[in-house]
Order: sequence, then structure tokens, then C-alpha cells
Amino acid sequence: MPVPVYVFTGFLDAGKTKFIQGTLCDERFNAGERTLLLLCEEGEEEYDISAYPYHHVYPEAIDQETVTTAELAMLLKKHHAERVVVELNGMLQVGPFYQKMPEEWQVAQEVMFADGSTILAYNSNLRSLVVDKLSGCEMVVFNRVPAGSDIMPLHKLARAVNRRVNILYEYTDGTTQFDEIEDPLPFDINAPVIEIGDDDFALWYRDISEEPKKYKGKTVRFKAQVARLKHDREGYFAPGRFVMTCCVEDIQFMGMPCKYDKSGELRARDWVKVTAQIDVRFHGIYRGIGPVLTALEVTPAERPENEVATF
Repeated sequence: MPVPVYVFTGFLDAGKTKFIQGTLCDERFNAGERTLLLLCEEGEEEYDISAYPYHHVYPEAIDQETVTTAELAMLLKKHHAERVVVELNGMLQVGPFYQKMPEEWQVAQEVMFADGSTILAYNSNLRSLVVDKLSGCEMVVFNRVPAGSDIMPLHKLARAVNRRVNILYEYTDGTTQFDEIEDPLPFDINAPVIEIGDDDFALWYRDISEEPKKYKGKTVRFKAQVARLKHDREGYFAPGRFVMTCCVEDIQFMGMPCKYDKSGELRARDWVKVTAQIDVRFHGIYRGIGPVLTALEVTPAERPENEVATF
């Protein structure tokens, strides 16, 4: 039977413990379920189980880096827990912990907490850790935001990494506000030909990867480098760009299959301007369904000012 796991991420003193304490004090969340509470870092706040409407909450401090799958399973069994709440260490990547979770554990929700007065500094100095937390969460809570301050930098930070994340602002005057800022795309997807600017490739690639069906049947024009497909001999190549999400270490090539009768005449790494029609169907590069292009025109192009695309 699946065991729901509620994951809370964020840096030290970001408000994770306070929120979890309040949540476990709420009968709408804590209706007596036996809950394993995993603590991966020691903050200034402490949990007060005596304040909970039901006391079937069992805190266990673990080392996020060294804990094993067997140890996690043992802790669940030890307390006969029905669900798990995890406060993760903000200075560590989330993924390795997920890989250690027992097979029956399933993430039900992941929420990130961030101090609105310090998160931009964290982003400047610890970008990879910030991206790690934002990329997987369903909601980010920016707390300690000065009332009346400009929230646009926080909005842009979150949406640059995760376009679907819900954003909640908690202000220092005690008020809260959900983010309602609309993010229009920097290109017109209803134009006869969708023109993708050199600086917009990364955003377009992520958008078409997340919602390919809205591009089905449309025509697009963009600048890309030629990449060969090793196992495809049916006149395809993969136009794309090297994209940096957060730092130099995570740069990777992002392209998509494109049918082109003269693909054999193209040289790998050459820059080209591609005009193509978009379909959405199975292709081996995805091991499933994804955007597949059919080239209408491929012409030589000058390299863009910034060869590595960014969000």
C-alpha cells in the first residue's frame, strides 16, 4: 500500500519547522494518523508534540546523506506509521534522498520555504541548490516579505525555474497573498510562424516539452546547432542548443528530432535556421510521446551572441 510522503524544503531558518508545527496542530491535517516525522537538520525552532490534537507523531533525526533505504523502512515499521513528513536539509540536493526512499513511499506534496529577504542572495551564491529546491516543488512560500515591497524579483526567480509552481507571499505585517502575475510568453504561439528569438530558445524548449500538444500543427522558426541522431537512419537530425539551467556544471544539449530529406548533408555543430512544422507523436529519443518536427526549410545561420541558452 502506498505511503504518502510530505516533503518540506528550504534553507535553514526559512520557516519550515514553524509551518510543519502549525500543520500538525491543525486537525484538518492531523486527524490521528500515525505520522513519522523525519528531521534532517537542526534549526532554532523545536517541535512541540504536546500541542497537537493527536499525539501519534513520531520524530526521528536522521542524517540525510548517510541514511539507507533499509533504515527508512525500519523507522516506518518501528512506529507503525501510515505516512511520512520530512524536513530536508537545505544545503543538500533533494534527489539523492528520493532515490533512497522505500519503493512504497510516494511523494504526495513538496513545498519549498524561502526567506524573502535573503533568497535572492542565496540564488546568487548557491544557485544550484536554489534551482534544486524550486524545480521539484508544487508550491514555494516566500515569507518575511516586507509589506509593500516589489515581489517581481521573487516571482521571476520561481517561474524562471518552474513555470507551474504556485507562489505564496507571506508579508511581515501578517498578511498573505497568492501570486497572480501572468507570464506571457515572449513569442506569439498563434502567429502563422512562431518566431523564437535567440534569447528565448531555453524558455521555448521547456514550454514545448511541458505542453507539446498546444504546439501541434503549428510552424516554428528558430536558430539551432546541428546534432546527429546515432540510431535514426530515416532522414532525421536534432536541431538544438546547449542550455544552462543554473550553473556551468549542468549545461546540456537540448534538441528535438526533425525530419529533413537533406539531413545527411548537414555537419554536426553547424548553426542553422530551421523552419519546421510541429507534430506530437512517439519517437525513440523520448522513449514516448513528444514534439517531432518536419523541416520546411533549413538554411545556414550565424552563431548567436550567446551560444549557451539560459532561462
